[in-house]
Amino acid sequence: MFDTRELGRRPGALKRVSRSLPAPADLGIEVIGVAEGATVELDLRLESVMEGVLVTGTARAPLTGECVRCLEPLEQELDVDFQEMFSYPDADARGRIVAADDDAEDDEEDMLFLEDDLFDLEPVLRDAVVLALPLQPVCQDDCPGLCSECGARLADDPDHHHETVDIRWAALQGLAGSDQDGEMDNAPRANGDDSQEK
Repeated sequence: MFDTRELGRRPGALKRVSRSLPAPADLGIEVIGVAEGATVELDLRLESVMEGVLVTGTARAPLTGECVRCLEPLEQELDVDFQEMFSYPDADARGRIVAADDDAEDDEEDMLFLEDDLFDLEPVLRDAVVLALPLQPVCQDDCPGLCSECGARLADDPDHHHETVDIRWAALQGLAGSDQDGEMDNAPRANGDDSQEK
């Protein structure tokens, strides 16, 4: 929780905050994210406006995960910017027009509010981090991945390959072997064996 009491409700009042926090659980996606308890560095700018407090900030955190091509562990640094408005609970009483339609109710559900001049940054941080994560993280841009036949890591052995036969020709390969054997059987025999065939 962050405290905004020092700002008061004077539009234009500014406050800068830098803080290091442990990362909450599940801050990421299945293949990459910020480990629970890892240090998240926050640099925030809190600005008092008519409706509430505008929070602009940057978060830096270490990412851990695995390459989607070769499944090797990887580590990266995340640097993400975000901005969010935290409205005063009585913002509507301060002159905003209150509409009674469903759209207004939906808009209010999307709003974040200050509670006793405090705000919780975790939902904003979670959205910003998850949206900034690579959906297909790789250890290097040209990672060749794994062999589809045996699962060997191709980066370790660039010349890795398997002898494969096109299944459309596999049946003929058996014929080719027996045909060669037949030619050997029908070959003329040396040392007068031809006379026996007559």
